[in-house]
Amino acid sequence: MKTGSSVGIIGIGAMGMAMAKNLHRKGFAVFVRDVRAEAEQEAQALGMHAHVTPASVAAHTDLIIIVVVNAQQIDDVLFGTAGIAQENARGKTVMLCSTIAPEDTVRIAQRLAVHGISVIDAPISGGPARAEAGTMSIMLAADSALLQRHEAVLAALSDKQFRISDAIGDGAKAKLVNNLLAGINLVAGAEALALGMQIGLDPRKLFDVISASSGASWIFADRMARVLNDDFAPRAFAHILTKDVGLATAMADAAKFETPLGDAALNIFRETVDSGWAALDDAAVIKTYLKDQS
Repeated sequence: MKTGSSVGIIGIGAMGMAMAKNLHRKGFAVFVRDVRAEAEQEAQALGMHAHVTPASVAAHTDLIIIVVVNAQQIDDVLFGTAGIAQENARGKTVMLCSTIAPEDTVRIAQRLAVHGISVIDAPISGGPARAEAGTMSIMLAADSALLQRHEAVLAALSDKQFRISDAIGDGAKAKLVNNLLAGINLVAGAEALALGMQIGLDPRKLFDVISASSGASWIFADRMARVLNDDFAPRAFAHILTKDVGLATAMADAAKFETPLGDAALNIFRETVDSGWAALDDAAVIKTYLKDQS
């Protein structure tokens, strides 16, 4: 890693800001853009460089990391007014870290290729704390030479890089498979803890039992600990995992593969969102189980 190297990050929400802080701490010049003024102000206060358009960010760096919510927002960042493709960005690289459908990843890469812009398909996982520590997971699909060119940034971002393949879209597929399982595990964990509460068990003692026994999962330990503290401040919004599980089941449908557990989990997530908890942490799925209990 070369001190003074520059990188752009567009979308400095929970994950994007954590990634930006990590890179800034490690000596990179970080150029950011977000639709929320308060996020840009926070970045500037830390010594990062906020810019008014994605094109302006692209003008200052060869690698632009995009960490927005969905494919529509990516399209706006890349191809909208003052988007990256409007800048003379030939020879630069866009790294797609958002969780989107594989066909959108492929479509975006093909469209950027017309402008001479390369793409790294690079969904991320692990949450903001791991992103800031540089220990999050990255699922990488891109040409090996392109990954080599940006090795310093990738190494700074993550010590858990998984080279899925050279084929754009395979990173997105791997992320959706992972998030399908994460969603199923989260709903299952919420269901189990809610059942224990309904039958009169001490939820903290039950949490300890499950965490040390065969029912344990990383997401159960992480999210149900928040439930026990009545802490639903969003680290991972409920509507985001709802979107992700929906994309995963749609991918499965296209492959003519049945996902009964995924479909059931998606129904719980959708009920959680429809109940008004979309902007809470996704641990709020337990509220869906408890809302009708007396």
